[in-house]
Amino acid sequence: MNQNPHLRASKTAVLLLNLGTPSAPTSKAVRAYLKEFLSDPRVVEIPRIIWWCILNGIILPIRSSTSAKKYASIWLPQLGSPLMHYSRLQAKELGEKFANEGHSVLVDLAMRYGKPSTQEVLNSLKAQGMERLLLLPLYPQYSATTTASSFDEVFRVLGTWRDQPELRLVKHYHDDPAYINALRDQVLSAWDQNGRPEFDRGDRFVMSFHGLPKRNLMKGDPYHCECLKTGRLLGESLGLEPGQYIVTFQSRFGKAEWLKPYTAPTIEKLAKEGCQRLDIFCPGFPADCLETLEEIAMEAKEIFLDHGGKDYRYIPCLNSNSKWIDALSDIAYQHLLGWTLGTESKAELTLRAERAELAEKAKP
Repeated sequence: MNQNPHLRASKTAVLLLNLGTPSAPTSKAVRAYLKEFLSDPRVVEIPRIIWWCILNGIILPIRSSTSAKKYASIWLPQLGSPLMHYSRLQAKELGEKFANEGHSVLVDLAMRYGKPSTQEVLNSLKAQGMERLLLLPLYPQYSATTTASSFDEVFRVLGTWRDQPELRLVKHYHDDPAYINALRDQVLSAWDQNGRPEFDRGDRFVMSFHGLPKRNLMKGDPYHCECLKTGRLLGESLGLEPGQYIVTFQSRFGKAEWLKPYTAPTIEKLAKEGCQRLDIFCPGFPADCLETLEEIAMEAKEIFLDHGGKDYRYIPCLNSNSKWIDALSDIAYQHLLGWTLGTESKAELTLRAERAELAEKAKP
């Protein structure tokens, strides 16, 4: 058998990029994950020597066991980490969608921290004959702390390769119509099951995004603006007035000022002001994880109920919503033109296929 790698059929790959998760809800596993995550200079922009002392002397010894208990509270029986489970499911269903539509596209998932690592997944794709690579982050809103960091790691790995693939990047899709449509479908599905909030009686819809230090915004990170645009577009698609929905930011850490308004104080304030029902959704998280299932679905609910609220409804993330898989496919199609999919857009391909089907049916 000829082992010359240049004689293999070249392939196109779509690599989904996500943040990562501990391998188990234990102090040891959480400590290893947090150390890798919080050692990234894209995530914490503090002088390395000072931060090393804070991280290893204070944060890791204290937070590892505390966070492990929180992870244990949301761990899925037989399935493990929710983030890993849903991210893998998204990659699997996206790959199946490509295959069902007749396209030979490799689809895989890599985590920025933890497993499966970016390096091992890229090596696997290379072994399968990958020559063209589209990076599709599972971060709809761009931030240097997430998107850029994941790209950095891909570039670092590819920097060690002699024969690099063609490369394309999806920077963001915070205002992509297919993404907004998937968010809308997820919210409406929940309201179909549980009833729509009565906004004229003071019910409110909160969209909570992960927070960032305000200095990131001041230094030019577009994340804050992109979150606000996603919130506005989703609110409009749901037919809501500006006062009926609120965009907030969660997961503050440390004493520095972060993006406002903060989620927890906003929820407390709404409850104290007499809001009886609050529906909350996290549009920036395509898959449920610790920040949504524990911080929002559990902790924030307790805050709302403890301060006078009566009905708190958490709407799950997109997870495996079929409209979300369609959105991922649409976003990928936009960036794969000229590679496997030719030069026509997905809409054009669909229209051509429908016309061909109609013509076939019209034959005598």
